[in-house]
Amino acid sequence: MEPTQDRRTDALLRRFRTDLHTRLPLRALWAHGSLGGGDYQEGRSDLDLIAVLDRPATPEEERDIGALHRTLDADDPLARHLHCSYLVADDSAADPGRSHLTWAHREVLHRPVTPVTRRELHTFGRVLSGDAPGALLPPVTDAELAAYIRHNLRSYWRPALDDPARWLQDVWVDLGLLTLARATVTLRDSTLITKAEALTVLGELGAPDAVVTDIKNRRYGPRPTLAPADPDRSDPSPWHLHRADLTRAFLGPAIDRTLATYGTGRE
Repeated sequence: MEPTQDRRTDALLRRFRTDLHTRLPLRALWAHGSLGGGDYQEGRSDLDLIAVLDRPATPEEERDIGALHRTLDADDPLARHLHCSYLVADDSAADPGRSHLTWAHREVLHRPVTPVTRRELHTFGRVLSGDAPGALLPPVTDAELAAYIRHNLRSYWRPALDDPARWLQDVWVDLGLLTLARATVTLRDSTLITKAEALTVLGELGAPDAVVTDIKNRRYGPRPTLAPADPDRSDPSPWHLHRADLTRAFLGPAIDRTLATYGTGRE
């Protein structure tokens, strides 16, 4: 495992890798997302991982996986950002629609490993242990990648704008705008860009300057002077209300424009 430039992150990844080897038939462990793409910000970015097993986990092992993550979470604040999907090294790993055991957002889930994640793994995946992604996962074609992105924009992000309350939260503002920028570039050029690069693209797409600056400061600059929005609050600040309005007013038409320009089918 090649070290990152962050000692706390390296220590957490070493501990996680060792703990998996002692509990599961681990074939490989990979990083994608910010950690793989060179855009990782310790304490701010997620640690997006994929573990590949030689066989399906037993029910007891699935419970053990949850317990392992909860222990890490309790011991190290960085582990709260750690997400990991558990694939099996068989034919099911090749199906992008197949759901896999996953630890994310501090709970056990079952969800697919998307074509975007698969393309990231092939393009800049970081091997933490075992085989490289190319040895176990089939490549993702440009057509498959574009079809997934169009579907995701149309069926997930566009309807999400109908719920104003969620756009008071930093995570929705960040992911909504950055996903749009990255999706637009991928549909246009069949390439992947980082979140930092997506901030420049947002300016080109006409995103509100105040919202782009807000995202940039929270992800890459000084901590914001305003406290993050609390999703359970009944009295969000004027800034969070204004930011939500700006985001929704921009994002809806921008998604529609991207789909009109690059939407060559209804997936």
